[in-house]
Amino acid sequence: MTQIDLAFTPALQQAELIRQRQVSPLELVELYLERIQRLDPQLGSYFTVMADSAITDARAKTEMLSGGGQTSSLPPFFGVPISIKDLNPLAGVACTYGNPALLNNIAGYDDGIVTRIRSAGFVVLGKTATSELGSFPYTEPTGFPPTRNPWNLEYTPGGSSGGAAAALAAGLSAIAQGSDGGGSVRGPAACCGLVGIKPNRGRVTNAPAGDRLSGIATNGPIARTVADAAALLDVMSGYVTGDPYWLPDPKPSFLTASKEKIGALRIAFAASIPPLGKADASCEQAVLKTVKLLEELGHTVEEQCPDFSGLVEPFQVVWQTSVAASGIPAEVLQPMNRFLLARTGSAGEYLQAVFQMQMVSRQIVAFFDTVDVLVLPVYLHSPIRIGEWANLSPEETFQRIIHWIAPCPPANATGQPAIAIPVGFDDNNLPMSVQLVGKPAAEATLISLAAQLEAVLPWISHRPAFAT
Repeated sequence: MTQIDLAFTPALQQAELIRQRQVSPLELVELYLERIQRLDPQLGSYFTVMADSAITDARAKTEMLSGGGQTSSLPPFFGVPISIKDLNPLAGVACTYGNPALLNNIAGYDDGIVTRIRSAGFVVLGKTATSELGSFPYTEPTGFPPTRNPWNLEYTPGGSSGGAAAALAAGLSAIAQGSDGGGSVRGPAACCGLVGIKPNRGRVTNAPAGDRLSGIATNGPIARTVADAAALLDVMSGYVTGDPYWLPDPKPSFLTASKEKIGALRIAFAASIPPLGKADASCEQAVLKTVKLLEELGHTVEEQCPDFSGLVEPFQVVWQTSVAASGIPAEVLQPMNRFLLARTGSAGEYLQAVFQMQMVSRQIVAFFDTVDVLVLPVYLHSPIRIGEWANLSPEETFQRIIHWIAPCPPANATGQPAIAIPVGFDDNNLPMSVQLVGKPAAEATLISLAAQLEAVLPWISHRPAFAT
């Protein structure tokens, strides 16, 4: 196996190579650090590279293996390198939230999911780039280099988990953690040809913090394969004392679901999101290609979609309040976030929007009484170029964002699970993807279906020329 092959080996396979002592955690970490040093100046996927602590951790894990004892009791991802998004605190490391004024904001604790990730045996390589406060579906925060798409460096990898997806797609990590408050896992996964899961509300803890924007935001995995994403979701899942939302642990595990055969499902699909518009040719083609495959696999498929029209306005009100909730002064924010801050209304208006969003969400969830899965585009058009919207007014940019990400927020509002999977490439050599939205708490069904599609449409062999 070449060094490039090893860098692009799925995380579960890397874990198995470590258990078999065919590769050491230190070798993997040194491989990724060398690639980060060589490639990331062009890519801009990491804000902070934790080289010293990663090597120290990897060396200690390597020494543990050198004794020759049994490896069956090791945690599932022992020695595998991972990245953490720079919206999630990690003790002793700067947490900038995509704002250069916070470069010296050293976190005093590990986020709850970071604790779970460390307990699973991962080695943290660093903190990946995000749009400022995670507000935007592109990753170009002022004061940092723009994060680029490794498939075509002129284009965005999406956002706000753009750094996580770009690093993973370029072979600068084995797997990645992201977060999704309006498509911020699914969008970057789609732009970069990866698997991204937005878990059901209550599946993944936000400890030690509490509710985030009335439950629309959650952490989730980004991975090369469905099995990797499922296994990382297993690691991230679970109740922590005091969580305002929670679900029982999945039985069997999500990794098991990725290996199970699935029976015929009732599947709906749509390539437009009224009243916000229709997908462009590439995104529509991705949906239709997927629908054809699903029919060939024996599923019942019908073109239909819930009515999302009543969701647009209240979701905007809830989503944009994240800027005010950050407590960061307006004078150090990017113009777009200053614009969102100025739009923020009263507490009463926020609560009224939450009420409206929840009422519409009930109607959307009712749609799934007779449907198992809904196939949608991830975004309504292909990735934009770096800086493409830089000269637009904040109002114009905001409207374009709303149109572009339109298929994603409904699952955030309802709390339902969704998974983005790649299905091909467009004329600019950029990945095409779709998202599968499931019934409440039905991540296992989505994972099994995504694995079925992965088996007939394998994408793991594709690698960006930039990274190879």
